[in-house]
Amino acid sequence: MKTLAKLPVTIVTGFLGAGKTTLLRHLLAHAEGRRIAVIVNEFGELGIDGEILKQCSIGCSEEEANGRVFELANGCLCCTVQEEFFPVMRELVARRGDLDHILIETSGLALPKPLVQAFNWPEIRNACTVDAVITVVDSPAVLAGTFAAFPDQVDEQRKLDPNLDHESPLHELFADQLASADLVILNKADLLDAEALAAVRAEVAEELPPAVKVIEAHGGELPLDVLLGLNSETELHIDSRRTHHDDEDEDHDHEEFDSFHVELPEAEEARLLAALKDAVAKYGILRVKGFAAIPGKPMRLLVQGVGQRFDRHFDRAWQADEPRVSRLVVIGQQLDRAAIEAELQAALA
Repeated sequence: MKTLAKLPVTIVTGFLGAGKTTLLRHLLAHAEGRRIAVIVNEFGELGIDGEILKQCSIGCSEEEANGRVFELANGCLCCTVQEEFFPVMRELVARRGDLDHILIETSGLALPKPLVQAFNWPEIRNACTVDAVITVVDSPAVLAGTFAAFPDQVDEQRKLDPNLDHESPLHELFADQLASADLVILNKADLLDAEALAAVRAEVAEELPPAVKVIEAHGGELPLDVLLGLNSETELHIDSRRTHHDDEDEDHDHEEFDSFHVELPEAEEARLLAALKDAVAKYGILRVKGFAAIPGKPMRLLVQGVGQRFDRHFDRAWQADEPRVSRLVVIGQQLDRAAIEAELQAALA
């Protein structure tokens, strides 16, 4: 019988579009026999990331995969710990003899520190330990000063108001994700030259504890022994890491951010992308992700956009009983849902 030692947990955090899901897919595809449970914290009404992860080749049936991926859909983990995270962890603790590792992907808007602190709860601390908090950084976006590739309206508003703090809410969130990190991955490093990458590394280092290592990656492709088995026991010293949100009296609820999903008709790929890019530019949308129906194509198109940068590929065939419609999650700040939806519908009519 397997000894029920503490089960290691890796928390993967990072801003919108940094590449967290891609990193998890890489980990699961190269698990080398490890029995890994995955908790996906989805920001938005659709379980897009959870569905992406279920497609990974992780050596189990679809039924088994459904039992290993937990989607927490009611906001970010730091806001839903008591309502959803605890019951999920309690179930995994009961099954820890069958598991080797737990991976948690937080929302791009989540604060890691409250989640790590939850591992000091009595029913969790005796069974699990935080092996590491891994913060994934979108290197080109940091170089651009946006942290995620979105228009600069927030920063412009900040500059016009001398009463506002010197850092935007997005910068504070970015800094808080770094402050909780045991390992930082400068993702998409292949998109920058050496000088630009050095500038990103220097900016990130300003927000980090001295002992935190920073490594570079392309598409989250790193050896598992670099990512797992760090034995950081982060929950034991997380309280000593100061963040911007430590002194807040009220529960933070990410009021700055909105998300909604939209259903769109079939449309040619180029036409769909043009409509989405126009909406991003006009309304300051941070992130678009979901699945699209392309006329004449038997497979659905997986779309993931950060600012004006869109990645897409055909992921699987449409099922016989599945409606051929495009379903997308739109994430941003103070979004005019009705206007965005109407504009997209009109552009694709």
